[in-house]
Amino acid sequence: MVTKCNQLKLPASDGKYYGTDCASTETLFRLIQTIPSQKAEPFKLWLAKVGYDRVKEIENPELIQKRMKEIYKAKGYSDVWIEKRIRGIAVRDELTDEWKVRGVKEGREYSILTAEISKATFGLTPSEYTKYKGLQKENLRDHMNDLELIFTMLGEASTTTIARSNDARGFGQNKEAATEGGTVAGIARKELEQRSRKPVASKDNYLDMPEKIKRKLLK
Repeated sequence: MVTKCNQLKLPASDGKYYGTDCASTETLFRLIQTIPSQKAEPFKLWLAKVGYDRVKEIENPELIQKRMKEIYKAKGYSDVWIEKRIRGIAVRDELTDEWKVRGVKEGREYSILTAEISKATFGLTPSEYTKYKGLQKENLRDHMNDLELIFTMLGEASTTTIARSNDARGFGQNKEAATEGGTVAGIARKELEQRSRKPVASKDNYLDMPEKIKRKLLK
């Protein structure tokens, strides 16, 4: 047994469950660093490169955005989608920064307020939306299309503006602002749906992104 490793019962090839040593990603990285074998050298070099890149990003935050774009592009997302996703992250960060200075506690209270915005915007909480799209632990926003991202941004940007205008303090007042902000986006969504005769919320996801791209190229 190794420090910080725990035994969990996992299924084996015979269908039975056996106690298996498990560890967090951080612990596994630490274990790799202690392995004296030359076979572990490529992993150690990779860890050193990742650490170096993160230090450079601290010195120059613009590199973080560049890396993010490269990751999404490698997964098959379009440049247009990537720009909206990154903009959405900035809008979200601005909102959570506002919540922090207004006395909202990180964690559970952030989750509740986020659910309020989503419910008012789409008629679905994030957990309901995740199930609607057939996702499990994947990031919901990474599986939203352009319109879903736009209305998500509208709901959160509206919430930030309303919280500032009303000088919302504490969880209660910011919850009211979240509902109002989401309602602004919800009204706009319903108006678009009425005129386009198409729902904005989609069951589509990007789980099989490479396969979707392949099918599109073969057409």
